[in-house]
Amino acid sequence: MRPLEGITILDLTRLLPGPYGTMLLGDLGAEVIKIEEPEQGDYARWYTPHIQQIGARHLLLNRSKKSITLNLKKSEGRSILLKMVEKGADVLIEQFRPGVMDRLGVGYNDLEKVNPRLVYCSLTGFGQDGPYRDLAGHDINYIGIGGILGLTGPKGGPPAIPGIQIADLVAGGLYSVIGILTALMARQKTGRGQFVDVSMLDGVVSLIPDAAALFFAEGESPRMGERRLTGGLPQYQTYRTQDGKYLAVGALEDKFWANLSRALGKPEWAHQVPKEREPRTQEIKEEMTRIFLTRSREEWLEILMKQDTCVTAVHSLEETFSNPQVLHRNMLVEVSHPKAGRIKQIGVPIKFSETPGEARTPAPDFGEHTEAILEGLGYNKERIERLRKEGVIR
Repeated sequence: MRPLEGITILDLTRLLPGPYGTMLLGDLGAEVIKIEEPEQGDYARWYTPHIQQIGARHLLLNRSKKSITLNLKKSEGRSILLKMVEKGADVLIEQFRPGVMDRLGVGYNDLEKVNPRLVYCSLTGFGQDGPYRDLAGHDINYIGIGGILGLTGPKGGPPAIPGIQIADLVAGGLYSVIGILTALMARQKTGRGQFVDVSMLDGVVSLIPDAAALFFAEGESPRMGERRLTGGLPQYQTYRTQDGKYLAVGALEDKFWANLSRALGKPEWAHQVPKEREPRTQEIKEEMTRIFLTRSREEWLEILMKQDTCVTAVHSLEETFSNPQVLHRNMLVEVSHPKAGRIKQIGVPIKFSETPGEARTPAPDFGEHTEAILEGLGYNKERIERLRKEGVIR
């Protein structure tokens, strides 16, 4: 048994934010039906790099799902969607700009009439209202407006683009999952579904509580590379080692700092924890930079990981996916795909003692389940073929 078995989700999203969230829900047992327009479908299918001519991102993000093609610009396509909702879909998630689904006649107000229990999640960049609601955007825009870019980078330098898509994955994908699951819990009490409005900008702003607390207290924006958690302290910093690799030092608490000081041969530092904006703090950082350059990364890890110092390696992905802790926790798994063969995947991040999740099925072919789903709605072979000729399905 999986935690979300019995929950049916209609997924009209594409690329990264929505598909990441619905992948997590699918891994946890929900029946996720990916609804794709018949011409191109989800662009992630075609983006490079490829594995056996299939987009690698699609293979990872769309596992544990089914695929149906459906042209919502045609009345028959909209009728099919309405039937899927009426038949008992629990959730619909889409990430069109505000108003698009309403103009097609399949917005929340239309769908809740045929299924009052439907949880309808709309994932957008800026939300359903406000002066920015109709603007296009990407991850970089949301983290730019939301303050993360302005906090990220070296002191005095330009903003640094993070190595992952924070808005897409967290503010978009994860917050959609939270919204959907919360609305399903509320439905158990009220008997009704509801509209869930997820804005990636809102989500980004919610992710800066530490910086916001400083701003609210001091009335001044924290500057890049100057504060406690952004590079302003030597004990929360990255350092290059003799072999050109890097260490991540997180010795914030007094006990960790004392252990690190002694391990570095600087016992006099142990009871003098560096503070923000003190001249001595920069001096210690410069000395630590010099010390870490005297040994290789592995030599330092051999010393420091035994000393309870909160010092670890900065890994490449090759190292991450061979790390013993990552492997022990099953965060690297393999799935068999009928065309791509055995492919590596990221594992399920939440472990359950009684109802574990898993990468249940490989990413589907484009429209792989169209006929089976339509037959389940009562369409016969002749009618399905007519829909195909009319461009309603692929």
